[in-house]
Amino acid sequence: MELGRSGLRAVLTDAAIGLSTSLVVTVAIAMDLGGARSPDFLAYLFAVCLGALMFVRRHFPVLALVATASGLLSYYAAGYPAIGLALPVAAALYSAAEAGKLLISAVTGAALIAVSTFFRLREGESLAYLLGFELASTVGLMFAAIALGAAVRATRLLRAEQLRTARQAEAEREAEARRRVQDERLRIARDLHDVIGHTIALVAVQADVAEEALDDDPETVRAALKTIRSAGEEAIHELRGTLGLLRSPGEPEDRAPTGTLRNLDSLLAATGESGLAVELRTEGEPVPLPAVVDTTAYRIVQEALTNTLRHAEASRAEVELRYERGGLGIRVTDDGRGVGGFGGPAREGGGQAADPGGGSGFGIEGMRERAALLGGRVDVAGAPERGGFVVDAWLPVEVGRQ
Repeated sequence: MELGRSGLRAVLTDAAIGLSTSLVVTVAIAMDLGGARSPDFLAYLFAVCLGALMFVRRHFPVLALVATASGLLSYYAAGYPAIGLALPVAAALYSAAEAGKLLISAVTGAALIAVSTFFRLREGESLAYLLGFELASTVGLMFAAIALGAAVRATRLLRAEQLRTARQAEAEREAEARRRVQDERLRIARDLHDVIGHTIALVAVQADVAEEALDDDPETVRAALKTIRSAGEEAIHELRGTLGLLRSPGEPEDRAPTGTLRNLDSLLAATGESGLAVELRTEGEPVPLPAVVDTTAYRIVQEALTNTLRHAEASRAEVELRYERGGLGIRVTDDGRGVGGFGGPAREGGGQAADPGGGSGFGIEGMRERAALLGGRVDVAGAPERGGFVVDAWLPVEVGRQ
């Protein structure tokens, strides 16, 4: 429908220009201002043909201009009454300039003026009249026609560029929105992995403890079940917070973190109840951290301890937080089996990596991705001199002087 309206508008515009051209030339012919021949059918047919050329000006602007100029010269060569020079060719000059043929328009106009002036001087007309009076008006009208065509073209191109820029900006906004949605989905997936993974690890360890003590030590069984229940309630709380994001219309940045370093004592206590003694050491003066850094630090510690519980067969672990001027350092070590030497099999946690310098597995990759989003890093390595495994992270942030 839009193309039909645009095409109809173009046809009506060309018809209006063509009709105007024919009327102007017809009036000039009818005035019969001199000439060797009186106006006849061929003279008026010339006026109609000039107007008809406007219907091909969009697709063949140069052809329309050349045909107009050639027809005008032929008209004068036939001795018909004078109709001027600029008026009959103005529409063709405008059309060529509108199509971007500025040089051809200027050359054609100059050629018409030169040829017309030469023949009129040869016929004895006054040089002072031609150059002093008529030339100025002819050149001015031709220049105005060419300038108008160029201005219309420039306006059209400007509008097209504005439309293209607006569409590109809209496409970029849509791409950015899709990217942010994808990033948020990835953040939620990491949160779910961390929460579920840690809880399952605690439940599995406590279930083993309860099974072994079922017949001989009811108190131990109760303690294990209590830990399982506490871990489950904590997991439910965090899962509700995380899944609630899927229903929230707010921006991802506005959401409250589901785990922060304020919850670290609870995390370490729950881990300790699973049989892994965890010591927390803090260097520097703890200061408030940006929410995203706080959450990322908590998740890195949680994932490292989860991997130790699952794979390391460790009896103790140590979590070290270093509040430094340029950011926060995190180091989690255990006394487990490590990687069994460089190039050991791929495992997570205290077998958390394929090798000391690399590391693989969804948990480690998640830690690295979290840190990388903040411009930080996570390194995993074995500790061959004393056994065990090391997770070393750095999260850059200006936390003040220590």
